[in-house]
Amino acid sequence: MCKKARRQIVLTNIIGVKFKKEGRIYNFDAGDLILHKDDQVLVDTDNGVALGVVVTDVHRCEPSQAPPNLKSVLRKVTENDLRVKADLALQEEDARKFCLTRIAERGLPMKLITVESLFDRTKMIFYFTADNRVDFRELVKDLVSRFKTRIELKQIGARQEARIVKGLGICGRTVCCAGILQNLDRVTVKMAKEQSMSLNPEKISGLCGRLMCCLSFEHEGYAGGPKGPKAPKPEADKSAGAPPPPPRQKSGPREPIKKANSRKEP
Repeated sequence: MCKKARRQIVLTNIIGVKFKKEGRIYNFDAGDLILHKDDQVLVDTDNGVALGVVVTDVHRCEPSQAPPNLKSVLRKVTENDLRVKADLALQEEDARKFCLTRIAERGLPMKLITVESLFDRTKMIFYFTADNRVDFRELVKDLVSRFKTRIELKQIGARQEARIVKGLGICGRTVCCAGILQNLDRVTVKMAKEQSMSLNPEKISGLCGRLMCCLSFEHEGYAGGPKGPKAPKPEADKSAGAPPPPPRQKSGPREPIKKANSRKEP
């Protein structure tokens, strides 16, 4: 009796790719490409073709376990792609200067952070911050007339600004939002209290002026998990292994001290 042949499952090769303007890591299907960390690749995104850097090892899983709507890695970059990348960097700097000039001339209450041009030149994204809503319709017309491509003005918050601009925190390391963090989780003052930290805003605020991100991802270790008990208060130092001192006994009334006779014998 012949044994039935086992159905061969083709695994999906997943890698993490990071783009230059933000710190998040996005998953892509590597297909049959042999990729390693720090490889530059072209990937298919919702906005179009983009250039990114591989930042994780390949993770293999069954297609049913792969993330939904997984985009593909198109190929590794070539020498020509690197030349295009250099040209785009010059174009982005020109666009930044032009946009700053138009913002000043029109008196718009907004702060331009950076400019990103998609690799296929089909779209330019201008990241900015503003305290209130800004009517930038005329500014968009200026940009379209100058660069002849699709224009998107994307408003971001203070934490996203710090992630893009980068910098050093009070610990001397690169700010967490631009380094080890993928998502910007909610941070509360309660987290600082449970970690016995000073509530002085200058000591628990980051470069963005918001509460430091490290308060969030270090909170679990101090609080014993999301629903665990609070960390115990530190006790006074005791000698390791030394028994506690015996209780002090109350003594009776003291006898009067007899003074020595200082009289000399004859």
